[in-house]
Amino acid sequence: MHLLAFCYPLISQEKIFSRIYLPRSSRFNLPRSCASFVEQHCLKMFTEEVLKNVFPLLEGEDLAACMGVCKQWRHIAKDDFYWKCQCAKKWPSVCKRTKPPTGTYYKMFQTFSKRRLNRTLPPPRLSFENLEFFVDIWSEDKPVYSGLIPGLAMETGIKPLPSGISNVLRTHLAKPDYKMVVPAEPRFTVPLNQTVSVSMLVGRNDSDKVARIINRSVFEYIDRSSYRALAFEYLDLSPYYPFVSGIRAWVSLLFMDAEDINDGVLDVFGIQLDFCDVAETKEEVLWLLDMLDWK
Repeated sequence: MHLLAFCYPLISQEKIFSRIYLPRSSRFNLPRSCASFVEQHCLKMFTEEVLKNVFPLLEGEDLAACMGVCKQWRHIAKDDFYWKCQCAKKWPSVCKRTKPPTGTYYKMFQTFSKRRLNRTLPPPRLSFENLEFFVDIWSEDKPVYSGLIPGLAMETGIKPLPSGISNVLRTHLAKPDYKMVVPAEPRFTVPLNQTVSVSMLVGRNDSDKVARIINRSVFEYIDRSSYRALAFEYLDLSPYYPFVSGIRAWVSLLFMDAEDINDGVLDVFGIQLDFCDVAETKEEVLWLLDMLDWK
C-alpha cells in the first residue's frame, strides 16, 4: 500500500473530526487557548487510532518509511507488534517462539530484509598480462584454426570492428557486459553441414600452470540474426570451491554478414569468450579464471 493512499484520507478525517466534534470555543464557554489545547489533544488521539489501524496493513518497506515522517509516527511504528506482523508474513515459524531470536522483531526484519547491495570486489590476483589462451577449432576432425592468444589481446578486443558485419552483431558487441573478443587471424571459413568444435586452455606466465576452459564442445546453435555460432561447457573449478558449480564458459564464432551463409559457409572474422551467467565485469572475469582448477 502506498503511503499517499492512506495519508490523504487521514488528513481529511482530521479536518472533518475538528469541524464536527470540536465546535468553536464560544459554545463551550472556554478560553480560546484551552479550546485549542483540547482540539489538538483530541486530534492527536484520533490520529493515533487511525495509524494503529493502518500500520498493520502496510508492507515492511512502507512501515519503515513511516518512521521517518515525524516523531509521533516513529513512536507508534516502532511498536514491535507491527514488526511481528511483518515477520509473520515472511517467516511464520519465527512467531511460534515466545520471544524473537534477535531480541526484537524490528531488529530481525531490519537485519534479514535488507536489499543485497553490489559489493566492490577486491583487486583480482590475476591480470590479463600474465595470461595466454590456447584456442583450437576443428571442422569434423580437421583443424581449421589454431591460435596462441596473449591475454592483453583478449582484453583489448577488436578495435575497430570490420565493415560488413550486421548491425545486430555490432549492438551485441557494444553492450556493457564484459566480453573477450579477438580477431580470427588468419580468417577461416567453416561449412554449415559439418560438425565444428572448439577447445580452449588458459595458461599463467607467472606460475607455469594451465587450466581448461572448454574441451571439444560443439557449436550446436547458430544465431542467424546476430551472426554468431555458440558453444558452451561447464567450468572445472578448483576443489577449494566445492559448493560452486553450474558456471558455463561460452565461446562464439563471429561471422560476416555476407552471402556466403546462404551458400552453407560461415566466414569467421572473430572469436568471443564470455561467462555471461555470472561474470559481467573485467574484475569478475579475472576472479572466475582464478577459481579454475589450475594444474
